[in-house]
Amino acid sequence: MDQRFMARAIRLAVENVNSDRGGPFGAVVVKDGSIIADGANQVTSTNDPTAHAEVIAIRGACHKLSAFQLHGCELYTSCEPCAMCLGAIYWAHISRVYFATQASDASVAGFDDLLIYQDLAQPYSARRIPMIQMMREEALTAFRAWAEKPNKVVY
Repeated sequence: MDQRFMARAIRLAVENVNSDRGGPFGAVVVKDGSIIADGANQVTSTNDPTAHAEVIAIRGACHKLSAFQLHGCELYTSCEPCAMCLGAIYWAHISRVYFATQASDASVAGFDDLLIYQDLAQPYSARRIPMIQMMREEALTAFRAWAEKPNKVVY
């Protein structure tokens, strides 16, 4: 745990707001005591709903390390990660996450992830965005091909 890295994530968040580039979120990926990559929210400046600070930082770190997994890396983020960013953190195999503000603080500022968590607890058909399953058997062909592929890269 290093306050310098969290201070950098917070500074990125504040600078992002002041520059009108995006929302009040910043993140830093650290490996072996050095910053590998950082990022600030770019959702509105790039018209990309996935351009959260954590995702930007993870993408940068993966690119710099030429790896799709970030074993041994830590993430410092100005706010508790949302559901999407948590997914990216888990898929990247980040070793530890440090966060400053909580999701409840983000909610007060107008960024409310609670509705996502509540919606996911609903049956598919009762969600705000209905999810309808179709062609499962046909799609299972891809998983069977993957299972049989001898030279696959497991992740």
